[in-house]
Amino acid sequence: MKVNELLRRLEDTQNVENFDNERREIAEYLAQTLGDKERLPVYHFMTKDKTIYDFDSYENLLEYNKVSPDDVFLYVENHRFTGYYPASYFYPFLFDSCLLPYAYLEKLGLKADFYRVVPATGLKYVVVVYRFPDVDSIVVEVADIDNVVTNTNLPTLIEGNVRNKHIDDNEVKKIVLRFTSQKLFAGYDFNKARDIIHRYHEDHDVSLAKDVAAINYAYNHILRPYRTEYDLKSKRVIASFERKLF
Repeated sequence: MKVNELLRRLEDTQNVENFDNERREIAEYLAQTLGDKERLPVYHFMTKDKTIYDFDSYENLLEYNKVSPDDVFLYVENHRFTGYYPASYFYPFLFDSCLLPYAYLEKLGLKADFYRVVPATGLKYVVVVYRFPDVDSIVVEVADIDNVVTNTNLPTLIEGNVRNKHIDDNEVKKIVLRFTSQKLFAGYDFNKARDIIHRYHEDHDVSLAKDVAAINYAYNHILRPYRTEYDLKSKRVIASFERKLF
């Protein structure tokens, strides 16, 4: 099944007039600002004044008090894919199961030594920006971090080894494992949900249609993401909407 056909199916279920203006502006801004570049670091922070820092730059500035963690507005994951992966294209938050735990720990103001966790207490949104040059598309989804934290039970997954503003690396690893093992998506964990989406779209396994519908419902319920599609050829937004339950 072609990407455009899949996209039309997804768009048909949405009320495109019901825009969340703030998340729409974020998604469209990042699609044009980050998505059009060939090579970028994976993780970024954006402050309230729209200054974008890659992870290492932000960490260095934070160490010398050149930037405040309270000013961070977005935590962004940016990837460039070779080929086309339906799970990442249609359900981008399924791709990296570390992203949401990292964002939560950062919002708590914690820092780890090895893992990509630094204080970002002002964090309001977590964002994925995924570029698919083989199909001339960029996908951006924006989710409210507080909503995600509540719907994924993240506060219950921290059991210990938090000392002031430092979190032990082993504890970060355990939190990620606890998080990814949860069967959040209609009884499936991250890995199984991705596998089902892939088999349905790539292998045309229509027997999984009900599972895909259930995963879609759970994904939208948990994340309530705002989604933007950006066309690399025309350099324009071709779809922008809040994903709905249906």
